[in-house]
Amino acid sequence: MRRKFLLSTLASDLVALGLALFVASALVFGEWLPWQATGPGQSVWPMLGFLVVGALLGSYASVRMWAQGAPRPSYGRALSIVAVASAFTATGIVLGRPYFSRPYLASVIGIWLLGALTHRFLRRQRPWAEDLVIITGEKGLVEDLRDAEHTNVVEVHDPAGEPPAEPLVGTTLVVDLRPVMSDRMAQFVSSWNLAGYPVRALSSVYEAYTGRLPMVHLAEGWELSAPVSRNEYAAVKRTIDIVLVVATSPLWLLLAGSIWVAVRMDSTGPAIYKQKRVGRDGEEFMLYKFRTMVLNAEKDGPQFATENDSRLTNMGKLLRRFRVDEIPQLLNVLKGDLSLVGPRPERTVFTEQFESTIPFYSYRHLVRPGVTGWAQVNFGYADNERETVEKLTYDLYYVKHMSPWLDLNILGRSMWTVLSGFGAK
Repeated sequence: MRRKFLLSTLASDLVALGLALFVASALVFGEWLPWQATGPGQSVWPMLGFLVVGALLGSYASVRMWAQGAPRPSYGRALSIVAVASAFTATGIVLGRPYFSRPYLASVIGIWLLGALTHRFLRRQRPWAEDLVIITGEKGLVEDLRDAEHTNVVEVHDPAGEPPAEPLVGTTLVVDLRPVMSDRMAQFVSSWNLAGYPVRALSSVYEAYTGRLPMVHLAEGWELSAPVSRNEYAAVKRTIDIVLVVATSPLWLLLAGSIWVAVRMDSTGPAIYKQKRVGRDGEEFMLYKFRTMVLNAEKDGPQFATENDSRLTNMGKLLRRFRVDEIPQLLNVLKGDLSLVGPRPERTVFTEQFESTIPFYSYRHLVRPGVTGWAQVNFGYADNERETVEKLTYDLYYVKHMSPWLDLNILGRSMWTVLSGFGAK
């Protein structure tokens, strides 16, 4: 079903692009066929080729960003696909200097985007769901899957009990591999698998639909540490971080200067706040950010920061809403303390507390912490230990599945928060 969804979405996007090519030609040139509307020596084929190839590249990137989760008819993905195609087309035109028409390109992009958003709107009226029959005794994981999007939990069976009595054609059998199954249940699972019907591990299904790691399945710590140590992306991630920060420096330096002035004018105290945090492999570093709280905010001792913290200044509330208080941390990225994407670094006093009370908390330090992260775009603030455990399931998911495609997903969602002021923080 997932494959069918992805292919149908790609086909719908390409159909929308095809219609946009013809409708835009009729509007701009007065001819439905764009290759018949140009004069001698003015071939539109290079321009059309760039658009189609760009659309395929954007779609490929979008699918890879879906690799670890359930696909959804997202408006943001439509925007990203059209943006990639537009950038690829513009680059091709600049480098190749073929014939092109600005009014025609603008019309194609606008009509195509409208079509892509429209078919996603229709899909969202009745989003698909995967029917699941789950064999497990973990009620908490089952409830999380019931609450997840695109899942329909049909039945739940005890691994030590009797197998399903009715045929399960059209459903996916989800099996918890940790407990010992009864002989009849083990025989049923084996027969179902040999018959060619879908059988998936509970841990992988849970991760795909929730974007979290099931804490009850973290008994074997090597499952986290081994993939990270041989992750090829980790070797080039540092270079990508530096290139992106340097390339965008004219924008964020200008914005940082304006914010610095605003913070100084809003309240008494320095504009930049420094605080020790725990980084990769448990090493401490000094983190920079714009001050969002009043002076001596922790005169009564270290406290969790909350979303509507009473210690926030007026400017601090605005900076936190759009997450621009973290712009100075781009300097930490250049220094090597942070990555653009990773688990958010925690303070030393809280890290020591959590490592003694929360199993596997130290595993989040296997990778370099980030300016933004998977937990930030999915969960937001954690102001107590219980919520910290919940955030940890997202952080460990990132540690296990770290990839350029997941980073693009996180950066895109973080940019939406910065631009709109909405989203998890």
